[in-house]
Amino acid sequence: MGDRRDFLKATAAGLAAAAVAAPARAATSPSGASAPFGMPRDMTLINMRRDGGYTLGVKTKDGVLDVAAAGKALGLPVPADMDDLLQNGKGPMLRAVIDAAEAAPDRRLTIPEATIAYGPLVTRPEKIIMMGFNYRKHAEETGTPVPKDPPLFNKYNNTLNHHGGTITLPTHAAREFDYETELVMVFGRECRDVSEADALDYVAGYSTGNDFSARDLQTLTSQFMIGKTSDGFAPLGPYLVTSDRVPDPNNLRLVTKVNGAVRQDWNTNDMIFNCRQLISFASKVMTIRPGDIFYTGTPQGVIFGEKTPRAERTWLKPGDAIVSSLEGLGELHFTLA
Repeated sequence: MGDRRDFLKATAAGLAAAAVAAPARAATSPSGASAPFGMPRDMTLINMRRDGGYTLGVKTKDGVLDVAAAGKALGLPVPADMDDLLQNGKGPMLRAVIDAAEAAPDRRLTIPEATIAYGPLVTRPEKIIMMGFNYRKHAEETGTPVPKDPPLFNKYNNTLNHHGGTITLPTHAAREFDYETELVMVFGRECRDVSEADALDYVAGYSTGNDFSARDLQTLTSQFMIGKTSDGFAPLGPYLVTSDRVPDPNNLRLVTKVNGAVRQDWNTNDMIFNCRQLISFASKVMTIRPGDIFYTGTPQGVIFGEKTPRAERTWLKPGDAIVSSLEGLGELHFTLA
């Protein structure tokens, strides 16, 4: 028994040293771009709510690894939460904890996923970048000219919401509430003026999101902002699936259900501007930083695109339950109040 404890202690110490040293090293991506080892790889991650804050979870075959508990039990440093992981390049540190926990299964560091409280996937991004009308049929159903260049806009951190969360509808200001299921890109490297060929090398992973909208506010003026930025209007999660586990982000089935009925069912291969093009375009305008997120647009099937008069449409209301899903990225559930 003493030999096993010595082995685990030595293993943990070695992994901790590797985690500290690794961020200074660099690798070459398939496209030839310099890629720090700080990017998380081969993981499905959860940002969990715990004791008034957030902590990381990692999906495993045995349940969800509680990273904070594992770090404490193994004497290893850990990223505090998803933002710390991404913004500070702590992928190697997280990898060390995962490997050490796998070498010590008797420590019982995993918990059932059904028992966790999900947080927004990120909570402190510098930027939430949004893409409008990125599917041809969505532009057509809303009577919007098909864009020649990406029409980007933004949300703010007050909109961030989580899997299993609730949106309290601002019914004092609006009544035309609508869903928009979208693929979301989450960045792990600073990205400025990059080529389309290299663009995906800057993505840490992908998630399911919903660009929830108040259409009457969205169309009140020529600017989208007030229809997009009410509290909780950016549900995101439940998982960050690292980019190496998503061979082609532009070949994923996308589905929206409202109260169990399918409203959207399409594929990200129908984007007007694919993920590489969106990143390259935006990075020529602004610096995209680790932890920033990019919603890539929604396909046809939204309430806003129905052909009946707006006053006769059945807009979303308190009590409705929405499920957004992207193939391989998980189902994002939230309700309205």
